[in-house]
Amino acid sequence: MKKIFLLYFLLVSLLSFGQIDKDIPDQPGPPRLVNDFTGHFLTPEQNQALEQKLVAYDDSTSTQIAVVIVDDLKGHSRDDYAIALGRKWGVGGKQFNNGIVILINTGEKDGQSNRGLFIAPGYGLESAVTDLIASQIVDQIIIPDFKNGQNYRGLDEGTDALIQAAAGKFKAPEGYHQRGNGMGFGTILLVIIVVIIFVAFMSRGGGNNGGYVSRRGYRGGGWILPGGWSGGGGGSWSGGGGGSWSGGGGGGFGGFGGGSFGGGGAGGSW
Repeated sequence: MKKIFLLYFLLVSLLSFGQIDKDIPDQPGPPRLVNDFTGHFLTPEQNQALEQKLVAYDDSTSTQIAVVIVDDLKGHSRDDYAIALGRKWGVGGKQFNNGIVILINTGEKDGQSNRGLFIAPGYGLESAVTDLIASQIVDQIIIPDFKNGQNYRGLDEGTDALIQAAAGKFKAPEGYHQRGNGMGFGTILLVIIVVIIFVAFMSRGGGNNGGYVSRRGYRGGGWILPGGWSGGGGGSWSGGGGGSWSGGGGGGFGGFGGGSFGGGGAGGSW
């Protein structure tokens, strides 16, 4: 009975994660780092300026920051949606998992404004872009600009802060406490799956005493287990002092590298 329950639970969980993958938009072709699926959050000029900046940063450090703007989250929480998108698109490099997703949703829910954003760092950047730092960037840098209708400025300054954080140069001030955003259902479910599989694996008997539960690492689809990932930051970044950094020159974006995501990050609404 215990084995049947475990298999049933895993099946339901995998189907749940498969559903969110279906609700994530496919990458545009050719691939871009700035993807405004609403068509109105940024002007074409702002979209291109931010794209050039992030492409230049990717070229210099291999760290990829993807900005994705959608109207509707299809009933999913921001954190689940952002993390699932990062996995499906493979934001960041496969070796270092050094991608960051900035998800923005602009639609309504039950007739009420449902505008918000979530910053999700890849596995390899979770030690640099901590939940606390991501929360501060959301609350103190991006959202105040969004509230004033300065969408581009919020993303420009927010990506500047993330670039500094990835290089270890951005620190949340002492006394700053993260607002309780809570974990999404998908993240909680994932933790439960990991615990169940771990317990089943550790208690697996020899001989004919039960089956074998295999462990898989996540690389772009399905479900994940921690461990086996190669850390390493996104490389050093030598952008000067404060203020906005503007990338110059460089070619177009070459595509995402197969990075993987866990469950870190922070978000907010305005």
